[in-house]
Amino acid sequence: QVQLVESGGGLVQAGGSLRLACAASGLTFSSYTMGWFRQAPGKEREFAAAISWSGGSTYYADSVKGRFTISRDNAKNTVSLQMNSLKPEDTAVYYCAAKYYSGGGSYYYPTTYDYWGQGTQVTVSS
Repeated sequence: QVQLVESGGGLVQAGGSLRLACAASGLTFSSYTMGWFRQAPGKEREFAAAISWSGGSTYYADSVKGRFTISRDNAKNTVSLQMNSLKPEDTAVYYCAAKYYSGGGSYYYPTTYDYWGQGTQVTVSS
């Protein structure tokens, strides 16, 4: 049974930082592209960042580029999202997702991912 468990969310003031973590089990972690998505109230789930199975390639939404950093540790089956210079518009539930490395579709679209975590709330106050 595949499980993705996010942690690290919370309440932070604008300009602050948070580090999200996602622990994966039940899958061959190094065979999966890992992504972070977010969903604000009343909005669709949107792409934030992704990292290739090897960690050699990373991808970011324009809205987070230069502020967020995605990384992974294949030995520990974890993927992290370091979020700096947070803004109120970053407030959302953040989800970790796994996409088989040879699966079709772009890392950008949530429908191409195979597994999802339950999400962790990030709230940025102004």
